[in-house]
Amino acid sequence: MDEGSILNIVRLFLGTILLLIASYTDIKTRRAANFLWVIMAGVGVALVVVQYFMAPFSSIWYLILIPVMIAMFYAFYLMRLLFGGADAKALMALAILVPIQPIIGVLPYLRPLTFWPGVWTIFVNSLIFFLFIPVSLLIYNIGKRNVQFPHCLLGYRMSVEKAKQNFVWPLEKIKDGKRKLAKLPKDFDVDKELEEFEKLGITEIWVTPKIPFMIPLLIGFLATFILGDILTYLIDILL
Repeated sequence: MDEGSILNIVRLFLGTILLLIASYTDIKTRRAANFLWVIMAGVGVALVVVQYFMAPFSSIWYLILIPVMIAMFYAFYLMRLLFGGADAKALMALAILVPIQPIIGVLPYLRPLTFWPGVWTIFVNSLIFFLFIPVSLLIYNIGKRNVQFPHCLLGYRMSVEKAKQNFVWPLEKIKDGKRKLAKLPKDFDVDKELEEFEKLGITEIWVTPKIPFMIPLLIGFLATFILGDILTYLIDILL
């Protein structure tokens, strides 16, 4: 096994462990400790230095793209395209840990490899898996016979009392005395919004779960090492 594959095994092992920990804490508390990303970025820097001398990158542009990708994900966070600070920090750390498409022996299965930085493939793969959530919500709501579009693609019905105790956002809001679809994501005081429904005697509303992106990110990370660039592969098939 060549030096590059060995370094990528280290990347795979470290990234999986740290993202597993982050996914667990994200589910429990909707938080992920900063030290996880410090470790990921620190080890990533060390691996980049080692690879530069032992198994040189195919192009110097991959090194230049590391700060570019970090800046891009930070901009995504500022523009609210990434909703959680932990998600942005994870992707910025992954930009250092996985600067190029990882190769470990015969992996990934989907060839040829693309020219995109490794972290971009991780991000896109994560989004692809994230798209399964609306489909799952639709199936769930059909089973509950709560089919109201677009609400049934974004969330489910829940009592106002339970909504106070769960990680959810109201999918509805009161405006001019009427119930209307709320735009998401939106910065608002959830408790205050729920009180508005209670004042009007409304006991059940549509809500959307605060789904941790860390879980699709973990799946996208593993998919990048095992499968490769899923989007490019699908485009190649369709075209």
